[in-house]
Amino acid sequence: MTATAWVLLGLTAVAALVDWTAVGTGRVRLEYVAKPLTTAGLVAVALTIDPAHPSVRTAFVVALVLSLVGDVLLMLPGERWFVPGLGAFLLAHVAYVVGFVIGPGTGAELAVGALVTLVVAIPLGVRLLRAVRRTSPALAGPVAAYVTVIAVMVACATGWGNAFAVVGAWLFFASDALIGETRFVRPDDRAAARWGPLAVIVTYHLGQAGLVLSLVHR
Repeated sequence: MTATAWVLLGLTAVAALVDWTAVGTGRVRLEYVAKPLTTAGLVAVALTIDPAHPSVRTAFVVALVLSLVGDVLLMLPGERWFVPGLGAFLLAHVAYVVGFVIGPGTGAELAVGALVTLVVAIPLGVRLLRAVRRTSPALAGPVAAYVTVIAVMVACATGWGNAFAVVGAWLFFASDALIGETRFVRPDDRAAARWGPLAVIVTYHLGQAGLVLSLVHR
């Protein structure tokens, strides 16, 4: 990590804390500023660190920029922005997969990562898709595609063997699983509606941060 990257990481952490506070207290306008600012900060951190593999860093920066686009789209009012936002994050996961593939992992490590991921992802994915088909059938295709791609990303990260990448990818997965649980599986659960948004944003930011920090290791 360079000195500049450390400073930017600290500023990004402050932006994340502001966003968590905004989400937890329902301050929507503050969230509209702090959430994309946090992701933009992670882009800046990724650009200024000293990566172990520069080509992997390039793929991860693309993923973060696409995540920033997804952040903005999903914050816009109206359901019509959900699929474009989902698409931006799908492409972000594709970029992460590219980074992991061109990184130093082996086929055996990937096989282990895929096995671990499938054990967790299949039951959750089936549960989510059943709920989506029941409540929002038009979204079943996009959601199925997204679940598939993020599962591939998590499998690649797990197989990479980098602790930051593994933790980051699984936290990202947990964030999306929480979105699926609160939006589709249990949309009328008051407790989930109360704690869900904060849990989603905290795991999302920590997950993205873990993926960024994985660039300086391995």
